[in-house]
Amino acid sequence: MTTTPRWRALTQHHLFWPVAVLVFLLLINVPFTPDFFSIKMTDGHLYGSLVSIVLFGSPLILVAVGMTLVIATGGIDLSVGAVVAITGALTCSYISDQADQSALSAVLLAMGIGLVAAVVCGLWNGFLVARMGIQPIIATLIIMVAGRGVAQLITDGQIITINSEPYKLIGGGYWLTLPFSIFVVAAVVAVTVALTRRTALGLLVESVGGNAEASRLVGIRSRRIKIMVYVFCALCAGIAGLMISSNTSAADGNNAGLWIELDAILAVVIGGTSLLGGRFSIGGTVVGALVIQTLTTTIYTIGVPTQTNLVFKAAVVIVVCLLQSPKFRAKVFGAKFGSGSGAKGGGKPSATPADTAPTTAAAPKMEVS
Repeated sequence: MTTTPRWRALTQHHLFWPVAVLVFLLLINVPFTPDFFSIKMTDGHLYGSLVSIVLFGSPLILVAVGMTLVIATGGIDLSVGAVVAITGALTCSYISDQADQSALSAVLLAMGIGLVAAVVCGLWNGFLVARMGIQPIIATLIIMVAGRGVAQLITDGQIITINSEPYKLIGGGYWLTLPFSIFVVAAVVAVTVALTRRTALGLLVESVGGNAEASRLVGIRSRRIKIMVYVFCALCAGIAGLMISSNTSAADGNNAGLWIELDAILAVVIGGTSLLGGRFSIGGTVVGALVIQTLTTTIYTIGVPTQTNLVFKAAVVIVVCLLQSPKFRAKVFGAKFGSGSGAKGGGKPSATPADTAPTTAAAPKMEVS
């Protein structure tokens, strides 16, 4: 008697279907790679397919976490791929000019220069969106297009290679038997969750995404919130740029971070965050990024032709999004699977016209006052 309500509550959780798809994709690899789930210790380092998925998915997780907060405010950032390229180009360019490329002070200074450039890009995006009132997709498109050119100018159109052991640690090194990038991602995610769920910051971001004008009228500095999330998103992209260039010990202004903004948006959507703004889920975004990276790994494992892998990826993303739709589940699996989160089975109630009516009616009074 209690199994059905518990199962219903479980299927209504916003992470159920993304996690289910992630597990399914992992299991698909087993027939093609029997030791897919095995993890080996070699020279004090852990190796295995699961470790590789997290390692190569680390930059995407970082970018997607920053993208989550931007989307939560009702915006979008298409410039993260260019920011990845600019950060890696500046950092590697500075290191390559040093007599001792392994000097820790020079590496730290180079990383600082790259991250400062990323923050400047975030400030520019936030200024255009929050202060100038330009649509986010247009404002961030500027750096998306021009940023690649800037990265190419920094590298003179060449791939800059470096040989720096301290810098190699960020994206390709190991610490405590695990890839160091995993600890960087864990720290960023933990800080983000702490700031957005243990303080009022998360509620402020959600309120701005729900209704920026109403938030401003009740005293929330919505413009500052928007600028802050764009800066944070660019900073996450900058750290991802350090990881990518560190892992390859090279800076490629043309291909570094290419189309990573699209994968990040997909990861956010798969994680359950609405593109309309409002509520968001950092945990869902992390799962979504792992789904994208696992899908990429699966494509190569099962031997999908290179020219069709994007079609295969799009098909899987469509399936995940459909499974998250209560209406689709109701038509395909029946009412008990398609009932939304506002059903009696549990979960968080979703907003209804009756719920939003008081807010809509109160807005004119606030404007008159």
